[in-house]
Amino acid sequence: MIQFENLSIRRGENMLFDGASCQIHPGQKVGLTGANGCGKSSLFAVLRNELVIDKGDVKVPRDWVMAHVAQEAPANERPAIEHVLDGDAEWRELDEKIQNPDHPRYLKYQSRYEEIEGYSARSRAAQLMDGLGFKSSDIEKPAQEFSGGWRVRLNVAKALMCRSDLLLLDEPTNHLDLDAVLWLERWLKHYTGTLILIAHDRDFLDQLTTHTLHIEHQKAQLYKGNYSAFERIRSEQLANLKSQFDKQQREVAHMQDFVRRFRAKATKATQAQSRLKALEKMELIAPAHVDSPFTFNIPSPEKNPSPLLSLHSAAVGYGDTNIVEDIEFAMTPGDRVGLIGPNGAGKSTVIKLLAGELKLTSGNYHSSKEINIGYFAQHQIEQLQMDHSPMEHMQILDKECNNGKATENQLRSYIGSFGFSGNKATSKVAPFSGGEKSRLALALICYQRPNILLLDEPTNHLDLEMRQALAVALQDYEGAVVLVSHDRHLLKVNSDKLILVANGRATEFKGSVDDYPKWLAEHNKGAVVSDFDADKRADQAPQNTASAKKEQKRIDAERRKQLQPLTSKIKRAERVMEKLGAERVTIETQLGDTKLYTDDNKDRLKQLLSDQAYLQKELDQAEADWLDATEAHEELSESLKASA
Repeated sequence: MIQFENLSIRRGENMLFDGASCQIHPGQKVGLTGANGCGKSSLFAVLRNELVIDKGDVKVPRDWVMAHVAQEAPANERPAIEHVLDGDAEWRELDEKIQNPDHPRYLKYQSRYEEIEGYSARSRAAQLMDGLGFKSSDIEKPAQEFSGGWRVRLNVAKALMCRSDLLLLDEPTNHLDLDAVLWLERWLKHYTGTLILIAHDRDFLDQLTTHTLHIEHQKAQLYKGNYSAFERIRSEQLANLKSQFDKQQREVAHMQDFVRRFRAKATKATQAQSRLKALEKMELIAPAHVDSPFTFNIPSPEKNPSPLLSLHSAAVGYGDTNIVEDIEFAMTPGDRVGLIGPNGAGKSTVIKLLAGELKLTSGNYHSSKEINIGYFAQHQIEQLQMDHSPMEHMQILDKECNNGKATENQLRSYIGSFGFSGNKATSKVAPFSGGEKSRLALALICYQRPNILLLDEPTNHLDLEMRQALAVALQDYEGAVVLVSHDRHLLKVNSDKLILVANGRATEFKGSVDDYPKWLAEHNKGAVVSDFDADKRADQAPQNTASAKKEQKRIDAERRKQLQPLTSKIKRAERVMEKLGAERVTIETQLGDTKLYTDDNKDRLKQLLSDQAYLQKELDQAEADWLDATEAHEELSESLKASA
C-alpha cells in the first residue's frame, strides 16, 4: 500500500502539507480533490520522486510499476502508435531483444515476450487510440502533425498502455470529448491496479472512485465513497460552523426557490425531467460548496427578443462539403439546449453556424436585430492580451460596451466573483493557468450581457468549484444557452432539450444525457469497421468447417446457459434499485423542509445526511451491478444473434 507519514512540503513561501498522513490500499480508486494550489499535483510529483519533501516519509511498494500522463507532448516524425507503445517499457525492451535470435538469452526473452502478450501489443495500442478518438488513418501519422490537444490524448494512451500497478491521472478528460470520456471511464472501471485521479468532472469521479482524498488546511483526509458521498460528509462538517451554516441556509433556500419555479414549468419530456432531477441534486449538494471562491451572476441581457434566432432546412459545411444538413432549430429566451453526438459529427460546426462564424450552404437563417451573442470556445482564450491584467481587460471592455461608466470598485467586484481578487486582478495574464484564462474569457463574455450564450466545451481546465459556480449561475441567467460539453453534470442541469448531431443530421434526442452512452454503443456497433478492426476480425474468424460449426454450437449453448443467471441478476438489481430509490425520495423530501436547517434540528439533519450517504452508496452499487449484468447480457445476446 501507499503510506504518507507526517508529510510536510513547502513550495517557495507556501506550505502545502504540514504533518499530513494517510494510507491508500491496493486496488482502491481514489479521487484527489482540493482547491487550486492546495498541492494535488505536488503530491503526484512526490510519488514520482520529482519533488523533495521537507519532512516525513512516503512509502510506495518497490515492485510497483507506476504510470502517469507525461506533460511533454510528442512533436517529432515518429508514428503516433510508436509513442503509445513506449508506454510499455518492458515490451519495448523485449521487442528489440527478440530481433536477434542468435542472442544466448533469446529463448528467455521470447518466453517473457509471450507471457506479457507481446505479439498483441500493437493491437492493444491501436485499440487505446481508437477509444480516445483517433481514426485508423491516424495510427501511423507522425506525432508532430497532431494539434496540442491530440498530442495530450497520445500521452493518455501511452499511460494506459503501461501494465501498471499504480496509475496517476491528472485532469485526463481536459482535451477529450464526451465519447472519449465515456470510453475512458469504461476502461478505468476495469483497471485492476491502484488509481489516483485528479479530475474536475463530478460524474466521472462518481462513476470511478471508491475513496476521496481531500486536501485542505495543509492536511490530507481520506473519505470512503465517491465524490457525491464526500460532498454529503463535507456539508455536514460545514454545518457545524455557525458562519457557514447560516450561509448554507441561504444557498439551499435559493436553490429550492429555483427548483420550485422550474418544476412548475417543466414539460414531461425525458430530458426536462432529467434536468429536474439534476437540479434537485444540486439543491442537496449546495451546502457543500458554500465556501467556494467563485460566486458570480451572469448579468441580465439589456434586450431579450423572441425568437432570438431560427434555422430552417439549413445546411452547413466547409467548401463544397456539407457536414450537417436539414437543420431545424429555434431559440427563445430561457431555452436550454445541449448538443450531443459522436466525435467529429459536427457539434462545433453547428455552434459556429449559430455564432455567425460559418455561413449556410443552403436553407434559411433568421436572427433578431437585437440579438447579442456570447460565444465561448477555446480560441477566445487565445485572443486574451497576455501582457494585460484582468482589470485592464475589464477596463477596455467597459469602454467598448458601457462607455467606461463602471467604477474601479464595480469592476473589481465583478472580476473578483470569478476568482480574480487582490494582486491576481492586476497581474499579467501570460503566466496564468489554463483554468484561470478560461475563467477570464468567460467573465469577459458574460459582462457583455448577451441574450444567447453559445458554450463550446466551457469547462476545459475549470476546477470543480468553478464548474459548480457556472452550473448555478446558468440557472438564473435570463437568456438562452446552447451547450457542448463533455461534463455530463453540466449538461444535465442545463439542458431541457438535447439535439443529436450524427450521420449528417441534427435531430432532437428523445432520451436523457444518461441514455446517450447506450445510443453511442449501438451507433458504434453499426459503424463502418475501420481497416485495422477489419483485419483483426478476419484473422480471428473461425474456418467454415464441420468441427468449427460443432464448436460454435457448443459455445452458443454455454452462452444461453449464462443468460439465465444474468437475467436474474438484472431483475434482482432492479428490485433493489426501486426499493432504495423510494427510500431516498423519502429522505430527500425530509431534507427539503427548510425547518430542518435550524440550530434545533442539527442532530436530525446530520442523521438524515448520514442515512442519505449510506443509501446513495448502496444505490450506486446496485446500479453498477445492474449495468454490468445488462452489458454482459447484451454482449451474450449479440453473440448468439451473430452466430445464428
